[in-house]
Amino acid sequence: MKAIISYETPLEQPHFTAKNDEKNMFYKENTEETVEGSLNYDVLDAVGEFKGQPGFIVCNNISVTDEGRPAFEHRFKSRAGLIENEPGFQAIRVLRPLSNDTYIIMTMWETEQNFKDWTESRSFENAHKKRPAQASAEPQKSIFSRPSFVTTFDVLA
Repeated sequence: MKAIISYETPLEQPHFTAKNDEKNMFYKENTEETVEGSLNYDVLDAVGEFKGQPGFIVCNNISVTDEGRPAFEHRFKSRAGLIENEPGFQAIRVLRPLSNDTYIIMTMWETEQNFKDWTESRSFENAHKKRPAQASAEPQKSIFSRPSFVTTFDVLA
């Protein structure tokens, strides 16, 4: 499945439109649409639906080296799936970039407070535990190109 995110140009029939103090976000799945200035992704994991309902979007933007992509994707393909049972959870998308190095882990919540409650839960702690490094004669290189950052948006009804 493919997805597109545009921060400048509205998309025709987006799955949702969201905004924060700095910009608007338009998101659409199952599309081959191209829009100047938009970002295109493969959807690696999808749970839940975007039904045009209001909500709170959290995008964890994670830059990954070319060499680190297989390990990063493996971690998400084998994730525990604990988030899906959290109160207020609506959807998750793991988006692989097609034209840059920044993956997006996008979650949608009923409210910002639902997201905050999850970040303070044991489920969050378990989902974000450091994995033990494999025994190797060589030191582990970071798979990350630069520090990750989070952006949040309110979904417009």
